[in-house]
Amino acid sequence: MAPNGLFAARKLVRDRKRFRMKSKGFRHRLFKKSKEDPLEGAPMARGIVLQKVGVESKQPNSAIRKCVRVQLIKNGRVITAFLPGDGALNYVDEHDEVIVEGIHGPRARSMGDIPGVKYKVSKVNGVPLYLLVVGKRKKPLR
Repeated sequence: MAPNGLFAARKLVRDRKRFRMKSKGFRHRLFKKSKEDPLEGAPMARGIVLQKVGVESKQPNSAIRKCVRVQLIKNGRVITAFLPGDGALNYVDEHDEVIVEGIHGPRARSMGDIPGVKYKVSKVNGVPLYLLVVGKRKKPLR
């Protein structure tokens, strides 16, 4: 039974700290190494497209999800990023500058049926990819 007297706060705080340490998720967040995250804690990062790749989706779906291999400018790491939208692959070329962000899967993992892909492309050469796919903007020539 939890203490509930006038001077019980110290014990309550101490117990809460002890119970939090028993939680696997809390310990993982507290002692997580930054080498796991190529973006190094940032919400977005700039990168250069190295190549276009097709990633096969997991069972029971059958598709080839269009992705790109991106080398980040800040630390030189190479990641795979998903291209959302119908025909988005046509608007991204090699050596384009893109902005990648998390794909916002469960617990910062991959989303849906795309295995191992944790990031998505949001901008291409400074123009949002969504506007290119919809046709409201044209891709600037660099």
